[in-house]
Amino acid sequence: MAAVLKLIAGSYEQIAFGYLVTADEAVWAAKADFTHHAHTASISAVAASERFVVTGSKDETIQLYDMKKRIEHGALLHHNGTITCLEFYGASHLLSGGEDGLICVWSTKKWECLKSIKAHKGHITSLSVHPSGKLALSVGTDKTLRTWNLINGRSAFIKNIKQNADIVRWSPEGDKYVVVINDKVNVYDLETASVKGTVTNPKRISSIKFLTNSILAIAGDDETVRLCDVGTEKCLCEFKAHETRVKAVDSFNMENYCVLVTASNDGFIKMWKLHLKEELESPTLLGEVNTTARLTCLAVWKPSSGLQVAEDEEAKATTSEEVTLELSKNKRVRITEEVILEDESKAKKKKKKKKKDGGK
Repeated sequence: MAAVLKLIAGSYEQIAFGYLVTADEAVWAAKADFTHHAHTASISAVAASERFVVTGSKDETIQLYDMKKRIEHGALLHHNGTITCLEFYGASHLLSGGEDGLICVWSTKKWECLKSIKAHKGHITSLSVHPSGKLALSVGTDKTLRTWNLINGRSAFIKNIKQNADIVRWSPEGDKYVVVINDKVNVYDLETASVKGTVTNPKRISSIKFLTNSILAIAGDDETVRLCDVGTEKCLCEFKAHETRVKAVDSFNMENYCVLVTASNDGFIKMWKLHLKEELESPTLLGEVNTTARLTCLAVWKPSSGLQVAEDEEAKATTSEEVTLELSKNKRVRITEEVILEDESKAKKKKKKKKKDGGK
């Protein structure tokens, strides 16, 4: 059976584009599925879960689209300022960051804002959720890298990086993370919270995506995409992806190969077939589509049969050492409404129990 997926792109022209791709031929065709003009300013961020697609804009709103029912699902209006980053954690939660310095945690069940964190003194430029769901990283224009305990919504660690960072990303296994500053990718070790390597790109970096726990796809202000090993700090492979600068990269895995998706300033979205072998070879073009718009961001929507997430568990990590210890257990948890609000509910339960016991 052919795999069906959709490419979602945002643009300066305020329009979100959706293209339907059926992945069963040697050449993949992307057919126009929808265009949506819900924003009143350029689109700055896009993210996709198995059910929803969300777009953020300079109009200060986050627009929701229900991909199952193929309808608009409303708008989230908590931020004051441009929405700079959006990231889903599984199917249950969305995190958003904006120029107002806020990180908001949203439940996708009722689309309630469970937690609003004043994360940075300046704008938030990027955020990333740890694979466990317990931690998030954020960078902003206050020249800090901040680690957030998502169990209680509090700051766990603050690092002064002395420069404004553009992007932050956890590795798929969560044992390291990368911070992009202009043309450099600094690789941090989780346990030491210090830089253990740096990958330098010839041009300023616009987008990155981990293809494996060690291979990082890097796109910058030119037409080339580079695949680098963050462990050895070496470029394994590079290829000319577009005629103009590459604005965004994303990827997804098929049965025996990886598909890299790239979007450029001239409106083209391209899909590339890449075999993740020891000796990386330049990927081959699977298909392309011309949106004729000036693209700003990109996401791949792939329906799923459901995510396997372990039972919720309690965590009280507040220091970097405790955070490392907590994560070393290597368990996956949801960021649930109950956990985020656990302090209040536990206090109430304790009071009730004392009354029942006659104040013992």
